[in-house]
Amino acid sequence: MKKYSAFTLMIALALCASQLAQAQANKQTSKEVAKYSRDGFEATEAKDWDKAVDSFRKAAELDKKQAPNLVAALLHRGMEYTTQQQYPEAIADFDEALKLKPDDAGVYERRAYVEMKTNAYDKALADYSEAIKLKPKEVRYYLLRSYIYETKNDIKSSMADTEEALKLDPNNQEAKSRKSRLETIQSLNAPPSPPRPVGSPKASPAAARTP
Repeated sequence: MKKYSAFTLMIALALCASQLAQAQANKQTSKEVAKYSRDGFEATEAKDWDKAVDSFRKAAELDKKQAPNLVAALLHRGMEYTTQQQYPEAIADFDEALKLKPDDAGVYERRAYVEMKTNAYDKALADYSEAIKLKPKEVRYYLLRSYIYETKNDIKSSMADTEEALKLDPNNQEAKSRKSRLETIQSLNAPPSPPRPVGSPKASPAAARTP
């Protein structure tokens, strides 16, 4: 009986030691997360996006709750890359941001903008379509997708998006102007009307002969 009690006590002590070690590890992790987060916010204030992304990435690796901060930093750096026309770097940041937050319409919009800049129109169409799924009442997304369709000479799809934009905002001047232009293009591309049938002659050839 005494042996059993001693064994039980050893197990209990081992569990306590394990829990204490885990608690200490968690405490240390929390300190590291707090430090990286603090560094990230300070870098954000200074607009040092490289440091902000690096700090928030380290924090997110330790605590997934830090992911939104990393997404924001990636988004800001991606926008900065876009301004500097460093398009591959911008795309890479937006790609990583969407892996962390795939339901952010704003990131899809910004990536699509860069894709338009690099003439990757099919990819831009796909991204604007995702943005529309997430925010179906955002007029801007329909107008941007309509622009791409027009660029690809898909007038029918461009008109459909333009009309959807007008349903959401009947007084949108950009949509009105585009619709007018698209209607002109459609009329110019319309197939010619078939010729009218020749009318019956007033007199038959025999009657028209002179005796």
